[in-house]
Amino acid sequence: MQDFRYLEDVATLVLDDQKCIGCGLCTEVCPHAVFEIQRKKARIVDFNACMECGACVSNCPADAISVSPGVG
Repeated sequence: MQDFRYLEDVATLVLDDQKCIGCGLCTEVCPHAVFEIQRKKARIVDFNACMECGACVSNCPADAISVSPGVG
Protein backbone atom coordinates (compact mmCIF):
# COMPACT_ATOMS: atom_id res chain seq x y z
CA MET A 1 0.00 0.00 0.00
CA GLN A 2 1.31 3.41 -0.96
CA ASP A 3 1.65 6.00 1.80
CA PHE A 4 0.14 9.24 0.50
CA ARG A 5 1.84 12.36 1.82
CA TYR A 6 1.26 16.03 1.16
CA LEU A 7 3.06 19.19 2.13
CA GLU A 8 4.04 19.03 5.78
CA ASP A 9 2.11 21.08 8.34
CA VAL A 10 -0.15 22.98 5.92
CA ALA A 11 -3.52 21.26 6.38
CA THR A 12 -6.27 23.36 7.95
CA LEU A 13 -7.68 20.43 9.92
CA VAL A 14 -8.82 21.24 13.47
CA LEU A 15 -10.45 18.90 15.98
CA ASP A 16 -12.26 20.41 18.98
CA ASP A 17 -11.76 17.88 21.76
CA GLN A 18 -14.45 19.50 23.90
CA LYS A 19 -17.14 18.98 21.23
CA CYS A 20 -16.12 15.44 20.23
CA ILE A 21 -18.61 12.78 21.33
CA GLY A 22 -16.44 9.83 20.31
CA CYS A 23 -18.85 8.41 17.73
CA GLY A 24 -16.02 7.31 15.43
CA LEU A 25 -17.59 8.44 12.16
CA CYS A 26 -14.44 10.41 11.28
CA THR A 27 -12.38 7.23 11.49
CA GLU A 28 -14.80 5.45 9.15
CA VAL A 29 -14.98 8.10 6.43
CA CYS A 30 -11.39 9.41 6.38
CA PRO A 31 -9.64 7.89 3.32
CA HIS A 32 -6.17 8.33 4.87
CA ALA A 33 -6.65 7.19 8.47
CA VAL A 34 -5.97 10.63 9.94
CA PHE A 35 -8.11 9.85 13.02
CA GLU A 36 -8.28 7.17 15.71
CA ILE A 37 -10.56 6.81 18.71
CA GLN A 38 -8.54 6.91 21.92
CA ARG A 39 -10.05 7.11 25.39
CA LYS A 40 -13.54 7.53 23.90
CA LYS A 41 -12.56 10.59 21.83
CA ALA A 42 -11.29 11.13 18.30
CA ARG A 43 -7.63 12.02 18.01
CA ILE A 44 -5.64 13.25 15.01
CA VAL A 45 -2.92 10.63 14.62
CA ASP A 46 -1.56 11.56 11.16
CA PHE A 47 -2.16 15.27 10.55
CA ASN A 48 0.03 15.42 7.44
CA ALA A 49 -1.96 12.67 5.71
CA CYS A 50 -5.02 14.97 5.62
CA MET A 51 -5.96 15.88 2.04
CA GLU A 52 -8.69 18.29 3.19
CA CYS A 53 -11.48 16.37 1.44
CA GLY A 54 -14.00 17.37 4.11
CA ALA A 55 -15.51 13.91 4.62
CA CYS A 56 -14.88 14.09 8.37
CA VAL A 57 -16.53 17.52 8.64
CA SER A 58 -19.58 16.43 6.65
CA ASN A 59 -20.10 13.37 8.84
CA CYS A 60 -19.35 14.75 12.31
CA PRO A 61 -22.68 15.05 14.19
CA ALA A 62 -21.07 17.20 16.91
CA ASP A 63 -19.44 19.79 14.60
CA ALA A 64 -16.15 19.00 16.33
CA ILE A 65 -14.05 19.05 13.14
CA SER A 66 -13.26 21.89 10.77
CA VAL A 67 -11.21 22.05 7.60
CA SER A 68 -11.05 24.44 4.66
CA PRO A 69 -10.91 22.12 1.65
CA GLY A 70 -8.22 23.03 -0.83
CA VAL A 71 -6.49 25.64 1.33
CA GLY A 72 -3.56 23.53 2.56
